[in-house]
Amino acid sequence: MQIFDVAIVGGGPAGSTCAAFCALAGLRTVVLEREKFPREKVCGDCLNPSCWRVIERLGLTQKLLSLPHSKLSSVEFISIDGRAVIVDLPSGADREISVKRSLFDDLLLRRAHELGAEIRDQTTVTALNCNSDWRIETAPEEMFYARILIGADGRNSTVARLCNLLPRPARERVALQAHVPLPRDFGNRVVLQFLIEGYSGQAPVNETELNLCLVGKPSTISTLRDWASRQFQLPGDQPWRTVTPLTRSSLPCARGNLFFVGDAARVVEPFTGEGIYYALRSGELAANTVTKMLGGEERQSVLREFARAYAEMYRGRLWINRLARAAVLRPHLGSALIRPGRISRSIFKLLTAKIVSSTNRHSERSEA
Repeated sequence: MQIFDVAIVGGGPAGSTCAAFCALAGLRTVVLEREKFPREKVCGDCLNPSCWRVIERLGLTQKLLSLPHSKLSSVEFISIDGRAVIVDLPSGADREISVKRSLFDDLLLRRAHELGAEIRDQTTVTALNCNSDWRIETAPEEMFYARILIGADGRNSTVARLCNLLPRPARERVALQAHVPLPRDFGNRVVLQFLIEGYSGQAPVNETELNLCLVGKPSTISTLRDWASRQFQLPGDQPWRTVTPLTRSSLPCARGNLFFVGDAARVVEPFTGEGIYYALRSGELAANTVTKMLGGEERQSVLREFARAYAEMYRGRLWINRLARAAVLRPHLGSALIRPGRISRSIFKLLTAKIVSSTNRHSERSEA
């Protein structure tokens, strides 16, 4: 039996960030991760400028930039009939980059370990019980005790399921993702392409590889895969990673000594590319809150402040999530916005600027 201040289930960006800040605050922290890192993850691999402030506070800016990556200069929206609108992305230190999740997630998890968090990989949580503290049973057979439990284990959260909190998923869409050879003259752009059957997201992740994502309905995903095979001259045995569901109802971010962060709390539309920022920031906010609670500050006051800061993180941005979801469920609707001319370009410039702003400044002025 091992006793910790904080047990975090899931070692992705939300869990690793939370663990790093908890350990930095002197809390005895353990991360329970079912996989062995490094590993790939279904993702667009893009880091919005909003991410940089959290990465800087983790002390990882230079290490991240030393990894193979691409500096992205523009985003191109392509309609079903091939019309396109191109919008420039920010340049300079706070620019958008793309990097493989296998590299990025491993960097974050190793940072958490460097700061003092204990990492238990290839460990699956099998049972949870809470009296005053949490009792956590795992496979391989082991038992942990923790004062605080944090679910950072994604959209199909085991923590939420074992606590009977997991909402019913909407299985309206499925995603496929692969790293394929980078086409010649692709450039440093992100492509968001509407297709009759769904949409495709494309971004270079280094000098030789392209991240290729496909999102469609279960009935159309095989047609999308065939389109991608022709478009990018892929072999017949091209391996694809998959994830579903892409959406589900959100969970309360905190209830007593149980927290949810990242996709375990709220799944955002992948079309916007904002998921990594929400993972990093929500993990940091949860760590700050847990540190205050275990430091003796009044529990209800601290939890109210966490809920406020958590909501502020999304404020003014979730309308983009709803709009993007409507557009990708109805590709003809998204395509209709893509027309030559000032009005169309202005709409996409506004949306892009909102998504890739360097930070939601108000939400980061005061820490929870």
